[in-house]
Amino acid sequence: MARRDADRRAPRTSQRQQANLSSDTQTAQAALTFADLGLSPKVLSAVADAGYTQPTPIQAGAIPHALQGKDVLGIAQTGTGKTASFVLPMLTRLETGRARARMPRTLILEPTRELAAQVEENFVKYGKNHKLNIALLIGGVSFDEQDKKLERGADVLIATPGRLLDHRERGKLLLNGVDILVIDEADRMLDMGFIPDIERICEMIPFTRQTLFFSATMPPEITKLTEKFLQAPVRVEVARAASTATTVTQRLVKSGSKPWEKRDILRKLIKQEEETLKNAIIFCNRKVDVSELFRSLARHEFNAGALHGDMDQRARMTMLSNFRDGKLKLLVASDVAARGLDIPDVSHVFNYDVPIHSEDYVHRIGRTGRAGRLGKAFTIATRNDAKYIDAIEKLIGQCVEWLDGDLSTVEESAEDEAPRRGKGSSRRDGRKSESRERKPRGGRHHEAASDSARADAQDQPAQKNVPQAANTDRKPRNWANEDSRPARDHRRRYDDDDGDTPVGFGEDIPAFMLIEAKV
Repeated sequence: MARRDADRRAPRTSQRQQANLSSDTQTAQAALTFADLGLSPKVLSAVADAGYTQPTPIQAGAIPHALQGKDVLGIAQTGTGKTASFVLPMLTRLETGRARARMPRTLILEPTRELAAQVEENFVKYGKNHKLNIALLIGGVSFDEQDKKLERGADVLIATPGRLLDHRERGKLLLNGVDILVIDEADRMLDMGFIPDIERICEMIPFTRQTLFFSATMPPEITKLTEKFLQAPVRVEVARAASTATTVTQRLVKSGSKPWEKRDILRKLIKQEEETLKNAIIFCNRKVDVSELFRSLARHEFNAGALHGDMDQRARMTMLSNFRDGKLKLLVASDVAARGLDIPDVSHVFNYDVPIHSEDYVHRIGRTGRAGRLGKAFTIATRNDAKYIDAIEKLIGQCVEWLDGDLSTVEESAEDEAPRRGKGSSRRDGRKSESRERKPRGGRHHEAASDSARADAQDQPAQKNVPQAANTDRKPRNWANEDSRPARDHRRRYDDDDGDTPVGFGEDIPAFMLIEAKV
């Protein structure tokens, strides 16, 4: 019992001695090479073939501890090589041993299908000198193909929580042989929606496992949750949590709250940055906005594609592949593309919507300015986004400059004034004003009008004439004339003359009603 209490106190002691890398330590690690980290010759050969010679600070700080079998909590900016921080030591440790059927040796949990597929690509690239079986369990793919890989035995199992639990419930997967557990993008994986799944999975894995957490943001409340899964962790933090890269130029752009105003601002920004814009990711908060904005850009002849969670897996992977290969210049996406996707040379990021969660802002703009490259991030903001902007600036610890004046110069619209009305204003008034805004009159259209509104305005005269033309050709029906009625008319004619109106039951009097009553 005393030993168990001592083990419980051990994590607190180790957390006080966290491996927070100062600027002096980072300078000393600049001269390190991958050979100094203790990796195997096979891994070093694959890293050299990939063109890498010196590790990044997060790699230099996390790999030695991971090779020793310690739990690691790694925090670093996006684009700093966190994926290689657990892939390389895992490959070195997997050189000994053999996988058994339906019992993977290692498990990597990812929040999205794209991240899981990307990690698989890293294992294929760095593990080309190893004969390892890699299984990828994600949604949108047939269960049969995944079952065949599990039956052969998986040295590395990369999965999203939902599909992993599906295989487990079907009896096709056993997790009692997992030696290393990796939870990538830990802040998103430990979000309230993922906590039950993570806890269930951790209960299926041996308590003696090694656990590695990696993320770009780690709020204090999320750090407390990691204590449930980590034992005496080494915290490797190469930058302040939730900080943004200095290579990214950030700007806020004011806009009105109407959709057509934001679309117009976005198109002007794209044309303004045309000389330096190689490719760009445009982030929206909702899937429906992704589709609408994509159609709007396509109508204006922009080379754009769309990516969101409701698309099937093949379409999502094809869209990402086309964007990486340069076939698409603009990618309109939801936050499914904000976490960990390695698209190395993205020149611009446009936040069409200000993210509701401030942590998502760090991940979004982290898609540009990766690996020391320069990048630009523009965020379109309305008056309703003021509180979200304050939260973002508080999180990243700096104020983001405005491109052309702040929100104080934006004129208030009826939508902005609606929340400020008193109790005397009724919902009916709000609906009337909303309907008036959504159905503009033909004389009020101008060049900056909404795409959908302009299309409706062009089609409106034709639609008005259609019923008039139909009415002029249609002859009035004379139901008094029996011959003018349609042959198949199932409506009841209440004016038909069927004879005298019956009195009482008429001729259909029941028999019991004819029995004389006894007085």
